Amino acid sequence: MANTKSAVKRARQTLKRSLRNRSVVTRLRTMQKQARSSEVSKLGGIRGVISAIDKAAKRGIIHRNAAKRRKARLNKALAAASAK
Repeated sequence: MANTKSAVKRARQTLKRSLRNRSVVTRLRTMQKQARSSEVSKLGGIRGVISAIDKAAKRGIIHRNAAKRRKARLNKALAAASAK
């Protein structure tokens, strides 16, 4: 347990933030799975996922390089699907 008031507050803030961030990461993962699996309206789905990834990276929930990697993989999958 924290020893000072400020440490107690920081622990409280960290808990709130980690719960909020976890929900965002879970939502991103779900959106990515749906975008990869759905053949119908694939372009719109991938655009939505890319937008959500950018927002998460902007807020620091995921690292910016991780966001770039995820977007590149989604675009690669989209290009492969449209080439078929």
